[in-house]
Amino acid sequence: QKLAAECQSAGYPGTLIPYKCDLSNEEEILSMFSAIRTLHQGVDVCINNAGLARPEPLLSGKTEGWRTMIDVNVMAVSICTREAYQSMKERNIDDGHIININSMNGHSVVPQSVVHFYSATKYAVTALTEGLRQELREARTHIRATCISPGLVETGFAFKLHDNDPERAAATYESIRCLKAEDMANAVIYVLSAPPHVQIGDIQMRPTEQIS
Repeated sequence: QKLAAECQSAGYPGTLIPYKCDLSNEEEILSMFSAIRTLHQGVDVCINNAGLARPEPLLSGKTEGWRTMIDVNVMAVSICTREAYQSMKERNIDDGHIININSMNGHSVVPQSVVHFYSATKYAVTALTEGLRQELREARTHIRATCISPGLVETGFAFKLHDNDPERAAATYESIRCLKAEDMANAVIYVLSAPPHVQIGDIQMRPTEQIS
């Protein structure tokens, strides 16, 4: 709500409407889409941005942490994608767009045990996006599907991953010049600005100084 007020006072076009939703809870997701249908007719563009990592290695990780990552990184993406598509279909929207914010961890496995399960969920997003593209073709629609796969972006991500060690989390963003949220927003705008006959499959982007 604070951000929405800042956008309004800055005179930005459009309106930011905050809506509280726990993406690990399907009932809340469905309630959110129902509210969007009631208040704003429906969804033309869906950007699946929510994602998290818990420090749960494959050999010693807690099942609860794995399940949380699956629920948010895979199930929520799938549920939101389905509901967004149904919203477009029922209103005959033929030029919508579904963008999944993936990760470079969805294309390569780095030798850090705390992110191995997370990486598996992002590989799932890679497969889900291509599967979505194929199903949209089978449905004979011009709705497009795209992945954006960033490396290290300066957000609260590391503080969730290392929630017991905030100094380590902060150090993650201090070692190199990281990507910023604005860089991701610009990538989204680029994808949405492509001509109707151009479907961008995946944008892979890293900080210039990032090694892995």
